[in-house]
Amino acid sequence: MNIAKPLITLGLLVALAACGGTTERFTVRAPAITEKTSIAFTSVEVRDVSLPTYAAAEEISLQMADGSLISSSDVLWADAPERAVALELSQNLARMTGRRVASEPWPFEAFPDARLEVRFAEFVATETGQFRASGQYFVAVSDDRRERSGLFDLSVPFNGEGGINAIATARGQLVLDLARYIAQNGLK
Repeated sequence: MNIAKPLITLGLLVALAACGGTTERFTVRAPAITEKTSIAFTSVEVRDVSLPTYAAAEEISLQMADGSLISSSDVLWADAPERAVALELSQNLARMTGRRVASEPWPFEAFPDARLEVRFAEFVATETGQFRASGQYFVAVSDDRRERSGLFDLSVPFNGEGGINAIATARGQLVLDLARYIAQNGLK
């Protein structure tokens, strides 16, 4: 029997239920970017991301082994998840590439060279201590270069004993990993 799994589950369930009437909001801090990468575009617009219904909600969800999701209206993300993930993705791409990257709506007069759209099929913390994301990205371009799309399936481990802060840290790392993946596979 793996004793670590019940501890992770118990710790996260206690964290989700412990608030009991007091709403807590959790932020996602941007992890440090240690490497730079080049892309083929000088400007990229990150369109609004599409998250599954459970992930677009303010409540922080935890997926159990049987696939069910638990959440509490007392444990919330500090920002609307779709807006926050789009901002995190655009900021990570901008810091990583040194290029002009912004989330929708495009704030500049000249149109971007490329538009990035990300549709998540899965975006969830699991009771086994993984923050998982899968889905598809699309890169539309403004000139005659070929448009691109690709699938992604990423996960980042977290320590369940760290509670919701550990989930938030893992989410931040996962969005950074996704930005790196898209830069290397979709924006080259």
